[in-house]
Amino acid sequence: MHRPLAWWLVVLVVLAVALPAAGQLPAVPGIPTAPTVGGNSIVVPLSLPGGITANLTVTFETVTHLSLANLGVSAQLVSPTDAGLLARLPANVAIPAGLPVLVRIEPTPTGGLAFTGIVAVEIASLTLPPTPDLRLVASPLGGSFTDLTDIKADTSYRVIGSKGGFSEFLAVVDHTPLEQAVAAKLDALDRIFAENRDAVAEPVRTEIGAELAALRAHVLAGETTAAIQEDDALLATVERHSGPEIPDVWRAAHDRVNVAGLLRAAGRTLRFSLDLGRSTGP
Repeated sequence: MHRPLAWWLVVLVVLAVALPAAGQLPAVPGIPTAPTVGGNSIVVPLSLPGGITANLTVTFETVTHLSLANLGVSAQLVSPTDAGLLARLPANVAIPAGLPVLVRIEPTPTGGLAFTGIVAVEIASLTLPPTPDLRLVASPLGGSFTDLTDIKADTSYRVIGSKGGFSEFLAVVDHTPLEQAVAAKLDALDRIFAENRDAVAEPVRTEIGAELAALRAHVLAGETTAAIQEDDALLATVERHSGPEIPDVWRAAHDRVNVAGLLRAAGRTLRFSLDLGRSTGP
């Protein structure tokens, strides 16, 4: 009879001691081997029972009050066959046996952490499987997971994505058909805009609406290159008007919505999937 792995909660707060040699990642650019906090980035080595290790890197465009305590990082082992967790994942997505780790980033409301724009999250581990189908997915606490991958990593053992806020994160193997992934991400982008359109000033609201409509038209027509160009234009519009016209601040107090960050993160992961299909599409 299968018994799920025990849930282990690990909050790593040692910032002056490197991982044991057996658990260190190799010296690859962008993947530090020792825990560090500096500038707009924090690197947290995770060490869990069973010899499972990983590096979590969180990088901001701009950030205030960044510290490990304020960031609120925790990680726990999960079972790759846990029915409750699998029900929160899309179909065709599996938890790799080499890194069955759920990472939670939930900044403490009293810590004062705040950032503008998007935050990049990277999970790297030698125990991730060597497959091009590695993805980073995220969910609201206890909610459904969606793909947020936005960079094709230059190695086979890390996943990178961006968010407009924080949540739970998993490195997964995703065999979702590309057309289906693009459609889901396009719907998500439309939904984010619809839910927050009143927070976007005119005439920027009209401009974004037109760009979203053109983007969908290109996707439906199978015009991959044109869709990428339109997505890039949308991302540029949002970034150009971030601030007074499109709210772009996230705060640990959860007293505002980072609309620009949400739109940019959704547009970036959509572009990632569109770019994967460029070699096979128009």
